[in-house]
Amino acid sequence: MLPTAKTPPKQALADLSVLVYGRPKAGKSSFCAQADDALFLATEAGLNHLDTYQAPINSWEELLEACADIASGNHPFRTIILDTVDNAYRLCAEYVCKKHRIDHESDLGYGKGYALISNEFTRVLTKLSLLPYGLYIVSHAQDIEIETRTGKYTRTVPTLPEKARKVVLGLVDMILFVDFEPYADEQGDTQYRRVIRTKPSTTYEAGDRTGRLPETLPLDYQVFIEAFTNDPFRDQ
Repeated sequence: MLPTAKTPPKQALADLSVLVYGRPKAGKSSFCAQADDALFLATEAGLNHLDTYQAPINSWEELLEACADIASGNHPFRTIILDTVDNAYRLCAEYVCKKHRIDHESDLGYGKGYALISNEFTRVLTKLSLLPYGLYIVSHAQDIEIETRTGKYTRTVPTLPEKARKVVLGLVDMILFVDFEPYADEQGDTQYRRVIRTKPSTTYEAGDRTGRLPETLPLDYQVFIEAFTNDPFRDQ
C-alpha cells in the first residue's frame, strides 16, 4: 500500500546505524560500550577490559542465531554492537564456502562465489539494521592508494573487501573515523589526542547523514551524544 503521509526523520540514535572505525587500540569498542543497554556481538577477542554484555560469535551460524534472538525482542538490550564487521565478513565467506563445498569463493567461477557471499552478508546486515534497536558496526582501518588522472594519494578506509565496504557504507547513517590529532603541549612537544572525524574527506572515509555533528569531536561518548542531541538546526 502506498503511503498517505511523509515519514518524519528519525530523531534518536536508537533508530540509527553507525559505523565506527579506526586503528587498533584507538578506543572504538570502549566508545560503543557506553551506548544505552548495549550488547556486543563479539566476533573477535579484545573486549576483556569492558564491563558489558557480550555474545561470542565464532561462526556465521552463531551470528544468525544471535540475530534471531535479538529480533524476538525477549531481551533488555537497546543497542547492538557488531565488533568487528571485518571478522563477520570472514565468517560469512567461510559459511558460504562450506555450504557449497568449496575451498575458496573463486572456485565457483565467473564471480559466482563472491556474489553469494555479498548477497548473504548484505541480507543479514540489512535485517539487523532494520530491527528497532540502535546498531553500531565496528571496523579496523586501513590505508589504500587511490589513483586518479592527476596522481595518486592515500586514503584511510574501513578494513573490508571493497564490495563489502560499499555495502556497509551504504547501509549506515553515520561513518565515524577515530583518528589521532596532533597538538602542542605546554612545553611545545607534540602530543596526540583521539578524535572522531564525521565529515567526508579525500584522506579518510567519514560522513553524517543527519547533519547534526560538527566536523571533529573528541572521542568522548557523552560529548558525541550532546552534539547529536543539541542540533542547532533541528527547530528551524
